[in-house]
Amino acid sequence: MASSAPVPGWLRVPDDANALAPLVWPSTAARDDAGRLVIAGVDAASLVAEYGTPLHVVDEADARARASQIRRAFDDAAAAIGTTVTVYYAGKAFLSGAIVHWVTEEGLAVDVCTGGELAVALAAGADPARIGFHGNNKSVAEIERAVEAGVGTIVIDSEIEIERVADAAARAGRVQPVRLRVNSGVHASTHEFLATAHEDQKFGVPLASAVELGTRIRSHPSLDLIGLHCHIGSQIFDAAGFAESAERLLGAHAELSKTGPVPELNLGGGFGIAYTSADEPSPIEEIAQAIAAAVATGCREHGIPVPKLAFEPGRSIIGPAGVTLYTVGTTKPVPIEGGVRRYVSIDGGMSDNARTALYGAEYSARIASRVSTAAPALVRVAGKHCESGDIVVDAEYLPGDVAPGDLLAVPATGAYCWSLASNYNHVPRPPVIAVRDGVARVIVHGETEQQLLARDAVLAASDLSNDRPMEGNPA
Repeated sequence: MASSAPVPGWLRVPDDANALAPLVWPSTAARDDAGRLVIAGVDAASLVAEYGTPLHVVDEADARARASQIRRAFDDAAAAIGTTVTVYYAGKAFLSGAIVHWVTEEGLAVDVCTGGELAVALAAGADPARIGFHGNNKSVAEIERAVEAGVGTIVIDSEIEIERVADAAARAGRVQPVRLRVNSGVHASTHEFLATAHEDQKFGVPLASAVELGTRIRSHPSLDLIGLHCHIGSQIFDAAGFAESAERLLGAHAELSKTGPVPELNLGGGFGIAYTSADEPSPIEEIAQAIAAAVATGCREHGIPVPKLAFEPGRSIIGPAGVTLYTVGTTKPVPIEGGVRRYVSIDGGMSDNARTALYGAEYSARIASRVSTAAPALVRVAGKHCESGDIVVDAEYLPGDVAPGDLLAVPATGAYCWSLASNYNHVPRPPVIAVRDGVARVIVHGETEQQLLARDAVLAASDLSNDRPMEGNPA
């Protein structure tokens, strides 16, 4: 939902409404001599001329560098406390064949949570032994496919799933490694966390049941309990919540260790990124070191060996590498308390970025096709959909001469934008273009109106979909 306040407290009038905040944009983002936004050596105007708008652009080198940085950060932190770590890329943030190649080549495993994501990971050549399979309602067919494929770990999310996974593994003649997802009672975001006795959510089992259910898992010869798993939230800027959650899980971990090995502890993901100039997430190296130190302290207190660790970052790898390009269609001034807000309408919206409507997420924006000397003006970037809540950027300052035909860039859209995209109002989903070293390539094809019509059984049967003009992106 859009904010009720005309200007959020964090937003300041910029000295330069053309400037690119370093933490918010891909590391290669800059302006060329003509003032156009350039990402990885490719300017936005050229991309739009070839592929149209809306357009998701991903900086391949930036994504790879972040994956490598996060892996090294956790490798170093784990080594400092005498253990090792597996870092999974959380595919739900954004998954495609290219992304699987990038993250696995940078040494990461892959985390999936549906049969479709598993299919992408396998088709892209990910080692099944380095795939983790999540989900609160995995179908029997999905479980069977994961077992038969040799997936490295299946995360058991409920009591019912113990029997389902055990049966599938027994039928396949396989001992299936599993983790048990536990609700630690800790929920975290940004610099705050809340610790309670219970957590009312659809994922995982209560902490109080972890030992009992872990013991039940061990009663099945077709299952191998390798550890507990927890996920405490999203967009987390520091280690405090992870430390509290680790301490809680280590109590159950210690109890289970009395009756058998528990080689691993998976503390999930949720590491935050900067969406606006006001966001200042802690460096991942500091977070990794603080989490590792908390695990080491907890293990000493419980008198147990330090387990192997696992983490599942997604947003922090792919989020900052993505930028979405739009074309401005209309602008109009709207009187608000204390002044005027200019509504800037673009040719995309909640069909390619649902996060603002879903979560009240905050984004930044800049004109991508030029620079301007006009004074900054308060704007709200609105989508084209027939919904009052179809807002992409709730509040931002852009040059006051922003006008129809301008290209607009919204950064930090690599995560949970294309992956949440829809065909609302029968708008085709846009393509995804990877850029690197001055070269652009399609990594996900965009849709056409013809393809949307072809899925309509009545229209396809009556051949009404033929010879219809295509509107929007041709890619």
